[in-house]
Amino acid sequence: MSIDFPNAIRRYEPGRGCVSFWGSEASLEVMFQIELDVLRTLSPAIIDGSESSFLVAFDLNRSTILRAARSAYSKKRGGYHRLSAGNFS
Repeated sequence: MSIDFPNAIRRYEPGRGCVSFWGSEASLEVMFQIELDVLRTLSPAIIDGSESSFLVAFDLNRSTILRAARSAYSKKRGGYHRLSAGNFS
């Protein structure tokens, strides 16, 4: 089986320096976090430091982010993955 992302919910977490989102494989829920610096790199013109700008950057780059999340999950299955710049090279 592969991981799916049926839930479009994402959450800005400034204390953790990320935006969190979730995927699932069968009955397993998998938490992903993407570092804010990655979002700044993906959409530098959009980021103004506000919560809404990070969420818009996430939404605009959702397909790229989910591709990186699938790749990370395929290399190491588990309940948690943090995506950093290395996941996007």
